[in-house]
Amino acid sequence: MELNGWFLVFILFWVVVLVGLFAIGGYFMFRKFLKSMPKEDGLSDLNWEEYYVDKTIHLWGDDEKAMLNELVQPVPDLFRPVAKQKIAGRIGQVLLEEKAKKMKIEHIIRGYILATPKRDHKFLRKKLAEMKIDVSPYEQYFEQ
Repeated sequence: MELNGWFLVFILFWVVVLVGLFAIGGYFMFRKFLKSMPKEDGLSDLNWEEYYVDKTIHLWGDDEKAMLNELVQPVPDLFRPVAKQKIAGRIGQVLLEEKAKKMKIEHIIRGYILATPKRDHKFLRKKLAEMKIDVSPYEQYFEQ
C-alpha cells in the first residue's frame, strides 16, 4: 500500500498532534514529579502544602472557602484543584508565621499573592476590583 494524497496528510497530522499532546502531558507530569521530590529538610513542596493546610484547617470557615473559590475562578477548571491546594497551603503558612487565631481577608489575599506567579497578579487585581477590595495595602506583596 502506497501512502500518498489525503491519507498521508491525515497520518502526518495525527503524528504531529499525538507527539504534541505527549510532550505537553510529559511536561506537566515532570513538574509534578519535581514538586514531589524531597528537599534538604526531607519534605517535598507537596508535603509542606499539606502540612500547612492540616495545621490551619480549623481556621477555614464557609466565608473563607467561598472567597478562595471566588478568587480562583479565572484558573481553568482542570488546574483549579491544584491551584486551590497551593494557595491554601501558602495561606496556612502565613497564618502559622503570624500565629493567627482567626483567619481574615488580609491573610487570604496575602497568601494568594505570595502563592501565585507575577503574571497572574493582573487577574487578581481585576478580581479584587470586582469584589470592591482595595489593593493598596498589598502593593508590597505584589512587588516581591
